[in-house]
Amino acid sequence: MADKSAIEWTDATWNPVTGCTKITRGCDNCYAERFAERWRGVPGHPYEQGFDLRTWPSRLDRPERWRKPRMIFVNSMSDLFHKRVSRGFVDDVFDRMETTDRHVYQVLTKRSSRMRDYLRRRYSGSAAPAHIWCGVSVEDRAGAARIRHLQAVPATVRFLSIEPLIGPLGDLDLDGISWVIVGGESGPKARELRFEWVRDIRDRCASEGVPFFFKQWGGRTPKAGGRELEGVEHNAMPDTLAVTGASGQEIYA
Repeated sequence: MADKSAIEWTDATWNPVTGCTKITRGCDNCYAERFAERWRGVPGHPYEQGFDLRTWPSRLDRPERWRKPRMIFVNSMSDLFHKRVSRGFVDDVFDRMETTDRHVYQVLTKRSSRMRDYLRRRYSGSAAPAHIWCGVSVEDRAGAARIRHLQAVPATVRFLSIEPLIGPLGDLDLDGISWVIVGGESGPKARELRFEWVRDIRDRCASEGVPFFFKQWGGRTPKAGGRELEGVEHNAMPDTLAVTGASGQEIYA
């Protein structure tokens, strides 16, 4: 957790939950697990428990301490909608996000059906506040159901994190999607990212008018292959960056 992040599409990370379990092929070489397990058994370290799932009530107030508005990736080291995270704790996280509306929150999950059901209950008859963005992670064609779940989420901004992209997506349905991020896998067991998979997604985004962000080709390290696609860096973000919170303060312009 940090008030600055090396992740290109966010400003900061906030981890009121850490640890997770694998549910898709995209999880096979999880960067978060690889990092956390380095510290297993080190007394006093935040990852003394390795990548075992843990909730951190003491971290809930962290965004309140950040006075400068920023874009915050929620649970870069876990999944808020993991089945072992109680609904009460998810409520606590959303309560904090709602009250600190000077920030933009990027909530990303692979547990798409639980996110859909939770937001439908919480925002019955309305939509999540515009500063709370909702996204799903998809790695290949098998993840298409997660996109359908996301499209049923009552949110102003819905986004796809197609990372690590390890297979073609086929006919990508972007109805209701505000933003697409694509990236290759990194680490010692990184799987191949093919040019045509990325090109097809980029071209589909262009034809549908959806902002496209290419994060990396990946490889042994995140920066090994660079970020250019046919000589161009793609850094598009949603048009809804100008978000006004309940306080009337403009968050991003």
